[in-house]
Amino acid sequence: MKAHLLLFVCLLSSLSCTTRVGPRIGTPVQPVRVAGFTLREDVIYTPPGWPQALPADVYVPDGPGPWPGILLIHGGSWANKDRRSDMDGIAGHLARRGYVVMNATYRLAPQHIHPAQIHDLQQATRWLRTHADQLHLQPDHLGVFGYSAGGHLAALLAALDAPADLRFQAVVAGGAPSDLRKFDRSPIVTTYLGGSLQEKSALYAAASPVTHLTSDDPPVFIYHGTRDTLVPPDHASDYAAALKKVGIPHELVWQNGRGHIAAFLSYGDILTPALSFLDRHLRQPK
Repeated sequence: MKAHLLLFVCLLSSLSCTTRVGPRIGTPVQPVRVAGFTLREDVIYTPPGWPQALPADVYVPDGPGPWPGILLIHGGSWANKDRRSDMDGIAGHLARRGYVVMNATYRLAPQHIHPAQIHDLQQATRWLRTHADQLHLQPDHLGVFGYSAGGHLAALLAALDAPADLRFQAVVAGGAPSDLRKFDRSPIVTTYLGGSLQEKSALYAAASPVTHLTSDDPPVFIYHGTRDTLVPPDHASDYAAALKKVGIPHELVWQNGRGHIAAFLSYGDILTPALSFLDRHLRQPK
């Protein structure tokens, strides 16, 4: 009865229905708010000769900055969705809180399988840093934020061993598949990786964020719906446990009573703690 009442309140109330596991990490800072931003649409971020010219929308806050930045990654099972319909709302919120935001497109499965998506987003990361002066961006204060497949890509990008210009200083991963080896019968994951777990076990491991974690990885904010059946909640709890094991600072926030889609659509509930996390890790002097 109590569980049903909690779900009813969560669905009908405008208040946040979240549960935090563990304390907030990092030193609190005063939130930044700006009046508006300049939106640059359809910026091609891939270099000449790339397999596909890929666009992104870039949001630059009003004012001199310099601003920290966020690479924003849409979901859609690695195979569909549009960056604007998926992430425009979040991008605007981040820009008004004083972040340069790059809402990026990437190549989609099944025409393009892993690691094409990672390679594309690494180019987006490099483009941001290359254009830091024009964007009033602090290149060493860069976070990555994604949900669902986008959360997986965000987590994997941050965990991979990569040169300095491809590294991040903070991660927000929502509804993220953290260990693809758990999907032994998923047509979505099979399409993304180009084969089944039995056929490509090494690739399933290599495409899983939990297999790449090291102590020098950036801090991570995880959020997940407690009733998610598409990406079960153990992906979040196991991810948090793996981060703890290697000593990576992290926060885990549960969205009570919400499934995969509902947790995404109610992003307004999660933006306050997520932005607080980003502020604590991207607005501190380096």
